[in-house]
Amino acid sequence: MSKKLPTRQEDYSLWYNELVKRAGLAENSAVRGCMVIKPYGYAIWEKMQRQLDDMFKRTGHENAYFPLFVPKSLFEAEEKNAEGFAKECAVVTHYRLQTDPDRPGKLRVDPNAKLEEELVVRPTSEAIIWSTYKNWIQSYRDLPLLINQWANVVRWEMRTRLFLRTAEFLWQEGHTAHATAEEAVAETRQMLDVYAEFAEEHMALPVVKGVKTPNERFAGAEDTYCIEALMQDGKALQAGTSHFLGQNFAKAFDVQFANKEGGLEHVWGTSWGVSTRLMGALVMAHSDDEGLVLPPKLAPIQVVIVPIYKTGELDALLERIRPIQQGLIARGIAVKVDSRDTERPGFKFAEWEMKGVPVRLAIGARDLDAGTVEVARRDTKEKMSLPLADIVASVDQLLTDIQTNIYNKALKFRETHTTRVDSYDEFKRMLDEEPGFLLAHYDGTSETEERIKEETKATVRCLALAEPDEDGVCMVTGKPSVRRAYFARAY
Repeated sequence: MSKKLPTRQEDYSLWYNELVKRAGLAENSAVRGCMVIKPYGYAIWEKMQRQLDDMFKRTGHENAYFPLFVPKSLFEAEEKNAEGFAKECAVVTHYRLQTDPDRPGKLRVDPNAKLEEELVVRPTSEAIIWSTYKNWIQSYRDLPLLINQWANVVRWEMRTRLFLRTAEFLWQEGHTAHATAEEAVAETRQMLDVYAEFAEEHMALPVVKGVKTPNERFAGAEDTYCIEALMQDGKALQAGTSHFLGQNFAKAFDVQFANKEGGLEHVWGTSWGVSTRLMGALVMAHSDDEGLVLPPKLAPIQVVIVPIYKTGELDALLERIRPIQQGLIARGIAVKVDSRDTERPGFKFAEWEMKGVPVRLAIGARDLDAGTVEVARRDTKEKMSLPLADIVASVDQLLTDIQTNIYNKALKFRETHTTRVDSYDEFKRMLDEEPGFLLAHYDGTSETEERIKEETKATVRCLALAEPDEDGVCMVTGKPSVRRAYFARAY
């Protein structure tokens, strides 16, 4: 392996970037601001995708696919949405290239191939989807319409970071239509719960469920619900959002339905999404100075077996290892036997540690003769010698224990980095000295929110759904406040 990673303490940002590259998750591409997701990183994303897709389908949603391009006139139909995304849009203006007469062998845009109407490369799909729903929805019998798509989107970013902020990223976006506001709000809350369950049960990532302030709301939504997670540097990361759209898009695209009484009404909408940002959250919430720490439920390889052998012994040893390998596979455990004869065991240990494989078995003929197996767990770096006779059941249980331990460690970190503050001076001091979630009163105005953001770079992450009402005074203006908000600096 190459030299050690920078530590989180030395340079958290450099640690993250180096880890993403060295663990084989992703790398920068030839296209500025875009990334290549490498096979190991994509395998984690596929596991996320598979689990979320199952959860969506269990709640009645179906997958579809809509075009990458959105005619500008459709995009600007819902004004708040168009205005909110305008600065991030990539736009197609021409449909053909031609050879450049002034530069042999080179190409230029054909000046005669200008599109009659520009096409926006989707930053989000509400416009193209709601223009389609107009044709799909005529009657209350067509509702609810519960659609999800897995897609790529483009939001033109100048300052990028692998997984966290790239010009193109992968995501899913749900878009649903309902007969009543109550049904649409219930859908919005249900999908927030799905995201929270996925984050906590599979990513081992504790999250705060809440609602965004009007300043932070999705452009074109009546309400935006979110899950917020805390990273190891004390910064927050928005890990998923679910939006109640009211009738805004239905009115913009004239999506109406005949109700049971025969009258015409506009439908009520939602949209909700998570993206490859979750990969960044997974890395930043759990990993250490030696590499990735992956929760077993999302690890592409859950167990790696490293044979320990002398020259000429490998084939015989692999035969003796095979029953262990097959026993693990029979339990649904993803296992890899690292039988490369070009690398020493120490190199393999370091490599799989960097890649965050939850459990490592080092097996030699002497161990097998003695009826034992050396087992190392990635989360605590603990090594133990376990009986060969029970090794499959022991490893299965160990994976469950590791999943729980990783979650509990992240939860404890969040609890020790969540502080209630009452004064603006204390608020600013804590942001610099002990960053994390700060629960503070503020007067609820966008002016005060903007002032706090400008002066401290901290934002209201959410008004937590579980946070009780509590009379107080705004830490900035001294005006009355009825509850505390979650503040943090964020990615």
